[in-house]
Amino acid sequence: MWQRHATEVEDLSSAPDARIKSVDPELDGAVVTPGSPYRVSYRIIGTPIVGSPVTVDLRVESNRGAQPLNLDYRINDATSMILAESQPASVRMEPAGDDKAFTQQVTVIPQREGRFYLNVSAYFETVDGTMSTVTAIPIQVGIGSRELEPHGEVQTDENGEAVRVLTGEQ
Repeated sequence: MWQRHATEVEDLSSAPDARIKSVDPELDGAVVTPGSPYRVSYRIIGTPIVGSPVTVDLRVESNRGAQPLNLDYRINDATSMILAESQPASVRMEPAGDDKAFTQQVTVIPQREGRFYLNVSAYFETVDGTMSTVTAIPIQVGIGSRELEPHGEVQTDENGEAVRVLTGEQ
């Protein structure tokens, strides 16, 4: 089944992710991956504060015309941020006429300071499978560091290369 479509599929594995400023001045950013079925733009409303709900406006535009859209929301680390109790983890939306764009609001509650990501998966089903776009929306809570903290100690290996050795805590 996959080989039948092999000549129709363009290999985009080496194509860079194109992160651009949204064309809509009301939205903070947009993420576009060449060949993806959707373009996801977002705006974070207000200042994210630990323990307080923060709303993210989403605008999802289809590159495939008007068709139903499924959205899934996921947060990888529940100690960093959670979906609000009233926020469903999945929604399905039907287009209004021939409208190719959908708007949706997602509410999350930060649990601690730092930079966290709301993963949004926009997809639709075809007879040949699922076509999707996954976007990670950064949410900065507080003034937590955005830089990685080095762990372990730097040592030299047998080839003279500097390596970082992580030691277990006793």
